[in-house]
Amino acid sequence: MSAPSEPRADRRRELVVALSKAGRTKIRYPAELVRDDGVRVTVRAPWAAPGVRDFGFVRFEPGDVLTEHYWRDRWFAVKEVRTGDSVLKGWYCDITRPAVLADGVLAVEDLDLDLWVPADGSSVLRLDEDEFEESGLAGRDPAAAGAAVAALDELERLARTEGLTGLLG
Repeated sequence: MSAPSEPRADRRRELVVALSKAGRTKIRYPAELVRDDGVRVTVRAPWAAPGVRDFGFVRFEPGDVLTEHYWRDRWFAVKEVRTGDSVLKGWYCDITRPAVLADGVLAVEDLDLDLWVPADGSSVLRLDEDEFEESGLAGRDPAAAGAAVAALDELERLARTEGLTGLLG
């Protein structure tokens, strides 16, 4: 009887990231599973949206590679953004419900709030607070709205004090 084979260390595991917002699918894209420790799921994927997205403070463009960190027990996702030749642009953080991985799909619900931290750490930008207010989440689900605001505050505090690399290490 032969021993069960060990998975090869270089074998890539693909999954699909499904990002929804307000009950509708915002985007779905393939990603490579980098790590899953049971609490945090880390994936790597090229910039998935068509063309360039210029936010004013950063441009996401074809060739960019995102290493995305999702938690099953936290209300945010942190995405490290690099150019195609590995130059760090910074970290884009989405406030989300805790992620769920099932049947090869990593499901994440975006709650509108975002945070951007450039590679040099020179600023921390809170984003889309107006969209969050307009979403009506506070009225529909006050507990989720409170968790979302607390998550944004936590990420901002970490970014301004320790930096996000400690969280991702």
